[in-house]
Amino acid sequence: MSRSVSQVIADTRESWARSRAAVLPPVRVARPPAPGGRRIAFLVYRGNPTCGGQGVYTRHLTRELVSLGHSVEVFSGPPWPELDPGVGFTPVRGLDLYREPDPFRIPARREFTSFADVQEFATMLAGGFGEPLAFSRRIRRVLAARRADFDLVHDDQCLGWGIRGLVRDGWPLLETIHHPITVDRSIALDHAEGWWRRYTTRRWFGFLRMQVRVAREMPAVLTVSHNSRRDIHEQLGVALERLTVVPVGVDHTVFAPRADVAPRPGRLMVTTSSDVPMKGLVPLLEAVAKLRAERDVDLVVVGQPRPGGRVARAITRLGLADIVTTITGVSDETLARYYAEAQVAIVPSLYEGFSLPAIEAMSCGVAVVATTGGALPEVVGPHGEAALLVAPNDPDALAGAIARLLDDAPLRAQLGARGRQRVMERFTWQVTARGTAACYDAIVRHEALPESMRFA
Repeated sequence: MSRSVSQVIADTRESWARSRAAVLPPVRVARPPAPGGRRIAFLVYRGNPTCGGQGVYTRHLTRELVSLGHSVEVFSGPPWPELDPGVGFTPVRGLDLYREPDPFRIPARREFTSFADVQEFATMLAGGFGEPLAFSRRIRRVLAARRADFDLVHDDQCLGWGIRGLVRDGWPLLETIHHPITVDRSIALDHAEGWWRRYTTRRWFGFLRMQVRVAREMPAVLTVSHNSRRDIHEQLGVALERLTVVPVGVDHTVFAPRADVAPRPGRLMVTTSSDVPMKGLVPLLEAVAKLRAERDVDLVVVGQPRPGGRVARAITRLGLADIVTTITGVSDETLARYYAEAQVAIVPSLYEGFSLPAIEAMSCGVAVVATTGGALPEVVGPHGEAALLVAPNDPDALAGAIARLLDDAPLRAQLGARGRQRVMERFTWQVTARGTAACYDAIVRHEALPESMRFA
């Protein structure tokens, strides 16, 4: 429903008042490096773990790097990251145009303090996403005065022109690309309804032209799976010799089996960081509707569907409002408890460059149904080993695999135990930190990147 002019004015004034009351979080000094440790400037353009996998990656990787004796200072735009003791932090002020409860807001004039601010707001007005470019320009200015403080820069998939500028300024730099966002754009366009939606989708993903060009100039790129390595090479044009694979991890001490929590009969669970077609929530809801016709089930969705969006409309269309519960903003401990209450966890994505939800569920000893989209078979293993695999975007196949697990308690237990073992052998944050640190050493020594880690 469209808002009246008076509502827009009132909402804008509330937004300005909210901005006046906002305070930058304090700078935190990083723990000094141990002998032989590196001094790392870690960049993430939006760092909060509830915004997606980049925030989770930032928090846990930096903690383990500090444990290895490295000194790490995180430079982040809003929403701000959650960081552990010993990790340094410098906030990089931004407009935070997509914050809650006033996303796509109009900033007050006093909030514009640089050309990057003007450019970011103008990009939003034109239907684009300007955060990566704006952050990259801001961080290049910030780091210009800190050259003596760090041995190298590690950027977490910003890929703005300013990141290319850091390389040209002489900074040793490691770039993490979790997967090529060209895949997100392709899937979003495939699901766009009508010419206007396709046009606005192309506008939103306009930043990709910049990211593709910047990625090709990055001297060293780390990605999280062999599937992503292949796709980054093919779709972004990054040379294979400049690409290596280090998988992400899970906090196996938090995401662990819980003897004090009993699974609830028929409880299903899915975790998604965003309400986009790529996450496959609509096919899962259609599968749940089929299951409901023959048994008692309920679904917990960790994530917040957009009001009036495809997922919300599907819940209404399928009559699932009474058995679908959505939660958001929960701690890792609470999330692990939700996993323990589930009989089956589902990863219905059409594509994943890795999948933190998959290894979180496996680490909790929960039986998993996943699709074969992207790197998922690489992460969860062959069909029937530690998870059941089905084709993406196939509600019937999802329903069949979920029903099979609900009906077979010994199989659920077997897959859960094997999943936990697979995580402990391959996907801990300690493994991620050691592999990343090996990349740092190679860059500082001007050597080739280490060989990609194998975990299939």
